[in-house]
Amino acid sequence: TLLASQGDDFHALLRVADVARREDKGDDVSYVVCRNINFTNICYVGCSFCGFARHKHDVGESYDHSMDTILSKCRDAIERGATEICIQGGIHPNKDHTHYRQIIETIKSAHPELHLHAYSPEEIDFGQRKSGMRLADYLGWLKDAGLGSLPGTAAEILDDEIRDILSPRKLKTARWVEIIRTAHEIGLPTTSTIMYGHIEKPGHIARHLDLLRGIQKQTGGFTEFVPLGFIHERNMLYNRLGSRPGASMREDLRLVAVARLFLRPWITNIQVSWVKMGPKVGQIALESGANDFGGTLMEESISRESGADHGENLPPEEFRRLIREMGRTPAERSTKYEILRVF
Repeated sequence: TLLASQGDDFHALLRVADVARREDKGDDVSYVVCRNINFTNICYVGCSFCGFARHKHDVGESYDHSMDTILSKCRDAIERGATEICIQGGIHPNKDHTHYRQIIETIKSAHPELHLHAYSPEEIDFGQRKSGMRLADYLGWLKDAGLGSLPGTAAEILDDEIRDILSPRKLKTARWVEIIRTAHEIGLPTTSTIMYGHIEKPGHIARHLDLLRGIQKQTGGFTEFVPLGFIHERNMLYNRLGSRPGASMREDLRLVAVARLFLRPWITNIQVSWVKMGPKVGQIALESGANDFGGTLMEESISRESGADHGENLPPEEFRRLIREMGRTPAERSTKYEILRVF
């Protein structure tokens, strides 16, 4: 009902979520200085919503970064104040579990101070199956190498009825949950996400949120919830399968507000995805239940290749300006939401 609210009910929902946000997190708005590294765009999973993936024979479009290139990107990020590197890539058929560990070991040996937030459950599933290890052992093997946390991406909608249309070859809901629960059990925190604005209905979103809340009640391992609006311009889901052309501003704000009310007190960090919403809608979301503006990113390939046009980098000083415009206090945080500096 709340996910479909209109008119006065819509405005009341946003107001109540803003009050709840203030009770939960106060008036500081956090952000993290981080860099995304998408180490390869070679992928054969074939998700209908993806404009990022290329086959290895797509000359001039596919890439597979060397370790030297990855290290160069890390050095640049540190010079720009980054405390986190977020690492994700395509499912490259010629790679295996050793490549995932090598990336972590290479970065950690050169830059031990960086927090490595790496590998979606889809990548974990691929690497673990290649390794032949038990899931907990494989995740522990990566943690021992320096993995600090996992992005809770590859979630899309945690309902196999929808997943079978979006990405029939991708891991199913039960496997996503197994990987996330196991990560939490061995001390690897994760984010939680949703991708909305395509073929789902409000009931799918409600059940998705309920599943995340149930996991959090048992494990406490989610650091935040990140709503990710579908970017439609350059993918099959919109151009061939006839999905909606992404979320409206009302959908964006309703989901932020409902997430604040539904997930508290178990998940209290609700993040704005400025890449998806844009900075201005993100500002309004800060008055609709959100308390975190996300990360600087520095480069961003996945949304951009699907048609996102809000850029790849939002410098810390721009975060602070946008936050202050809303009468709030900027605070730089770590990946695990430790406040590093309040401005």
